[in-house]
This record gives sequence, C-alpha cells and structure tokens, in this order.
Amino acid sequence: MIHNVLIANRGEIAVRIIRGCREMGIGTVAVYSEVDRLSLHTRLADEAYPIGKAPSSESYLVQDRIIATALKAGADAVHPGYGFLAENGDFAARVEKAGLIWIGPPAEAIRLMGDKTVARQRMKEAGVPTVPGTLEPISDETAALKTAEEIGFPVLLKAAAGGGGKGMRVVSRREEFQPALQTARSEAKSAFGDDRVYIEKYLENPRHIEFQILADKFGHVIHLGERECSIQRRHQKIVEESPSVLLTPEMRQAMGEAAVRAAQACGYRNAGTIEFLVDKNLNYYFLEMNTRLQVEHPVTEETTGIDLVKEQLKIASGIPLGYSQEEIRQTGHAIEVRIYAEDPANNFMPSAGKIQYLRPPGGPGIREDSGIFEDSEVSLYYDSILSKLIVWGKDRNEAVARMARALEEYRLFGIRTTIPFGLAVMKNKNFQTGHFDTGFVEKEFRNGSADVKNLSQIAAIAALLIDRQKAASEIRASANHHHKWESPWKTAGRVENMR
Repeated sequence: MIHNVLIANRGEIAVRIIRGCREMGIGTVAVYSEVDRLSLHTRLADEAYPIGKAPSSESYLVQDRIIATALKAGADAVHPGYGFLAENGDFAARVEKAGLIWIGPPAEAIRLMGDKTVARQRMKEAGVPTVPGTLEPISDETAALKTAEEIGFPVLLKAAAGGGGKGMRVVSRREEFQPALQTARSEAKSAFGDDRVYIEKYLENPRHIEFQILADKFGHVIHLGERECSIQRRHQKIVEESPSVLLTPEMRQAMGEAAVRAAQACGYRNAGTIEFLVDKNLNYYFLEMNTRLQVEHPVTEETTGIDLVKEQLKIASGIPLGYSQEEIRQTGHAIEVRIYAEDPANNFMPSAGKIQYLRPPGGPGIREDSGIFEDSEVSLYYDSILSKLIVWGKDRNEAVARMARALEEYRLFGIRTTIPFGLAVMKNKNFQTGHFDTGFVEKEFRNGSADVKNLSQIAAIAALLIDRQKAASEIRASANHHHKWESPWKTAGRVENMR
C-alpha cells in the first residue's frame, strides 16, 4: 500500500486528495509556488515544499523540481490532481522512471487518448460511435475544405492535442473556413505546442454527457454511471449533475458499455472519464477521454457512495476493484455548481483580491470542496475555480431546491464570484424541467451574464457587512485599549437585568 503521496497540484483538488489520504492513514506532501505559501493545501498537508515563482511555468509545471521534491520528502507516489501535469504522458513516465508510483493511467494511455485523432481511430476500431469527421489532422487546406463541404457545414475545427475549448472554432460557411483554420492552428500552437487540427461535424445544441470509469491492473473495468455536463460557458462546465434526465435505462446501459469498451481499447487503468455528445435524435458520439480525475467527480461519489480518490489510491497500490458492474447502484440525485472567482455581470472576467468574509452553506445533503478560507488571497495566476458546492437529494426536484437554498446562504465577499449566476441557473424554468443543451447559457442569459440587479443587491449587502465588521473591530480594539477591571458579579447582574 502507498505510504506517502506528493500532490502535484494546488487549490481545492489538492485539499480533496489530502483529506482522502488522511482518512486512509497515508502521509501527504504539498508543493506550492510563492503566492500559494499560505494556501489551505499547504496548511493541511503533513509537509509542504516551495517549488518556484508564481507563474505555473516556473512552479507547478516544472517536472524536474516536482520529482526531486517527492524524492527529497520520501514520498513513494505522486498524485497529479487535474490540470497542470495531470494529462502529461511524459511526466507520468518520468515519475515511474524515478521509482515513484504514478496515481493515474499508464503513460501510453495518456498519450494515446490525448491525441484526439488517434483516439478517434481507436474508438472507431472498438465500435464506439464517433462524430463524423477526419481521422487524421489537416495537412492540406484545399483537401480539408473539400472534406468540410462533404461533411456539410457547420463543422468544428478542433486541436488534436488539447481540449478545454482551446484551438476550437465553429465554421458555418465556406468563406469562413480558411481564416478559422489559421486561428485554430495558432491558438492550438500557443496552448499545447502543437498546431495540428482536425475536422468534425458540428452538432448543433447537443447534450454533453460523460461516464465515470474505474479500471484496475487485472483487467477489470466498470462504469459508475453518467454525469450531465451540458451547462457550460465558453466550452467550460459550470454545473454538473447525476443522473441525467435525458437518458432512458436502455441508453444508459448502451453508453455505459461503450465507455467500458473505450477504456479497454486503450489499456486504461485507474479513474477516467469517457465524454459523449448526444444529438437531438438521441444518437450519442464519443467526444474525448479525460485521463484523470474530473473536477465534477463528487456528484458520482454522492450518488454511488464510492470515494473516487480512495479508489485511485487503492488501484495505484495494486489492489483489485472491490465491485462488479452489477453491484453499482445510483441513489438519489446530485448537483455540483462550480464557484469561480469571476464576474458574471462582466462577461465572466477574472476577479482577484482578498476574501474578506466567508460563510459556506450548511444543512442536510450539502458538501463543499474548497481550497480557500477567510483572508486568503485569490491571484490571477491560476484557474479561477475557488470551490465546488455539491448537494444530494432524494430526487432531482429536491436537489435543485437544495442547491438554490445553499447558494442563497453562501456568503463570500471581497471578490466577485459566480455564486449569483449559479443561483440564476437553479431558478431557471428550462433548467428545472430538464429542457437544456450546451447552448443554454447563451440562450437564457444575455451575453452569458446573470441578473445585474441581483448582483448589485448582493454587492450592496456585502459592502454593508464589511463596513459593520470593520466598525465592530474598531470598537473591540478601543474597548481593549481602555479596559478597566470590573467586578464579575456586577457584569452578571447587568446581564440578568437585560433578560
């Protein structure tokens, strides 16, 4: 069994992994950049080591430094979390070459599924439905345009080496193709160091549904059901839920079996996610595989009762899966809303500063995975996610109502956040009835922004509360400075008379 894990990440996912390790009696080693020196993950880990300056290129992406720190700290394993180096096959190989355990899939599986065109070829061979398009990157622009015309506009240009909406362009007409191709290639080169782009048929207003899989080294592969991830802005998920209201039992079984075949086709091991697009005719197509733990993994944990971080640790330790497919059961309904340090009234522009007041919601069926605390600083150097709010209910109606109540209770002042936007989604009638797709935000919210009036009211309340806090602090400081000894009996009498 693994004894000591270095977490090559930061923020809420580092905290999540630390907590899972602690419950299993496994030691933890945190790493941090200059601006993260006082972050929550450094406070919770058993040990914490500096790895460089604030830019991720000088800290969280420096492979040599992370591996050297793991060896120095006596760690026997590395958990990458998500983002940064989590889907870097070369880093996974280097970790194992250094004699450390990589808590994730084999390096070859990461490389294979990270190349979108190669992954599409492998899925086609495995009998997993794929979106019509090219199986090879574009090499000749004239031939590519001809292919796009054969597929039929609109088409989607996608980076072969990446994801997250980078290097992606929708082309609606023939005359848009060449400039869009140049832009997609340039963006892909900048984001991934690889300008290869391929073509897919653009599915208009699809649903985005993914399946969580687990695979051990003994060849056992299971899925843990689906997550609905259609509520997005700029191709980034903001609300996830499980199960999906769209799927029939027959679709769920067929898509789950396809997800298992996809994992088997690439020799997968550990936790991963197979993502699908579902069109208006309920046809489903392979989109991509995320070879890591997903941001939205808690909704699966809440409906299945299976701790995915602990499963990752067990699998990496060589322990076989403790479940068969027939034993997996989903109970109730779970929803996750991501809380970003962004201003939804200003096109989701990033917001930085000090968190001056923080009071997360509580009550039955509520969970918060967070990497922040009151007085912590939020910088612009990294992904803007602050926390994830997760709720569970006996059915979807209860889960939606519970999430709305929790977001109304959530108090976070000092910076702009997407809390009001999440609440606006929960209050939306089309969301409540399950009538939505990946174009939901653009359709339902002007310029993708939430109700500005609502945001202004919240900002006013925040300002008033902060002013009162400051005034109370000044009064306490003054009282302490001029304090004179008073009989406790006299004080007790005054309290009694105030009843």
